[in-house]
Amino acid sequence: MIGYVTLGTNDLERAAAFYDELLGELGAKRMMEGDRFVAWSNHPERPGLGVIKPYDGQPATVGNGTMVALVVDSRDLVDRIHAHALALGGKDEGAPGIRGGEGSTFYAGYFRDLDGNKLNVFTMAAE
Repeated sequence: MIGYVTLGTNDLERAAAFYDELLGELGAKRMMEGDRFVAWSNHPERPGLGVIKPYDGQPATVGNGTMVALVVDSRDLVDRIHAHALALGGKDEGAPGIRGGEGSTFYAGYFRDLDGNKLNVFTMAAE
């Protein structure tokens, strides 16, 4: 099971501001922070998401094929979070819509954060 996910950043202050805004819309708050990282969660016993300056001191890079998926309870919220990420300076990687073919309820929107990390926001709700 996933406890938390961290994404590398080269500008902790900028990344933290992006995720304060974006994850705040999902009700998440900062749960931990230090001089090299910030982490958010909806509850201390639930999975969290963090941004971190790499421990080895080398520049953070984007993992090819790596993606973090944020689950929400409605298609409207998928649309809002995706739009909010873009308004905050994120890059579109796939507009919200149904994925998975006929009969699928998997509704997702994809974006990259300010450091190029790929995320999606999705729901399995039928409407």
